[in-house]
Amino acid sequence: MNTTTDLSQSQIIITGGTGFLGSHLAAELSKYGAQQVHALSSKEYDLRNPSACRKAVKHADIVIHLAAKVGGIGYNREHPAEMFYDNIMMGTGLMHEAWKAGVKKFVAIGTICCYPKFTPVPFKEENLWDGYPEETNAPYGMAKKMLLVQSQAYRQQYGFHSIFLLPVNLYGPGDNFNPESSHVIPSLIKKFLEAKKAGAKEVVVWGTGKATREFLYVEDAARAIVMATQRYDKSDPVNIGAGFEISIKDLVNKIKYIVGYTGQIIWDTTQPDGQPRRMLDITRAKKEFGFQASVPFDMGLQKTIRWYIHRP
Repeated sequence: MNTTTDLSQSQIIITGGTGFLGSHLAAELSKYGAQQVHALSSKEYDLRNPSACRKAVKHADIVIHLAAKVGGIGYNREHPAEMFYDNIMMGTGLMHEAWKAGVKKFVAIGTICCYPKFTPVPFKEENLWDGYPEETNAPYGMAKKMLLVQSQAYRQQYGFHSIFLLPVNLYGPGDNFNPESSHVIPSLIKKFLEAKKAGAKEVVVWGTGKATREFLYVEDAARAIVMATQRYDKSDPVNIGAGFEISIKDLVNKIKYIVGYTGQIIWDTTQPDGQPRRMLDITRAKKEFGFQASVPFDMGLQKTIRWYIHRP
């Protein structure tokens, strides 16, 4: 039976709280009555250091661990050791210190990259251990997956109230548009807008366009995390997604159309596609805490592009 966590009376810590998802999550928590939300940044807290983890969780009732070293395919390929070490050290140390400090609830945020390369679509939570993740992001995916192992182990031995959520690729206003580390949607938006402005005749896109992805609008993701924090308290991992699949080719054409770029698209097939297909089974999230995505993909894309054009 699920217990409801009172957010209004809780000291809530969000690691990575000043980042893309973190800023939206802080706003969402306030809508649910949370009054004591502390957004921690990597500048203040280097969570690879146990003493920083200890300091971060002191006096916390709830810890929501969003902090992560993330990037697209290119960044993952170039920094596999950092992606593994930084993410595993942050997560392991933080959860351990949270348990030691008597934190009442720990919310660990995983990633769709935890799933095996060839997972039947839609990805079900029980498929998590059926194989090794896609090679380009395996170090990151495995580091995040260890949070699930730790979460279940600490619940089993210590009765620690920790949960593990698996969000799909996020997008929306405030996303990371740095070409060296951005994910596919912001990367494409930036490419097409710059090509349009420069009057470029073509835009080069990695891969074949055949791979598929699922995307979740950041405000929907924030709401899902708040609902899970409030209502979910089991050891089983939970997928957080929108429940649809789109090919990279169709995504590229959508963004090209919305931006108003009229040139050619060149597919660089010497570059990897990444995981062949991605889409989550979202049954458990709906059943356990009533989450369903509400922002249609085209509307979310338009909002993201509008934000990027008019950003401060």
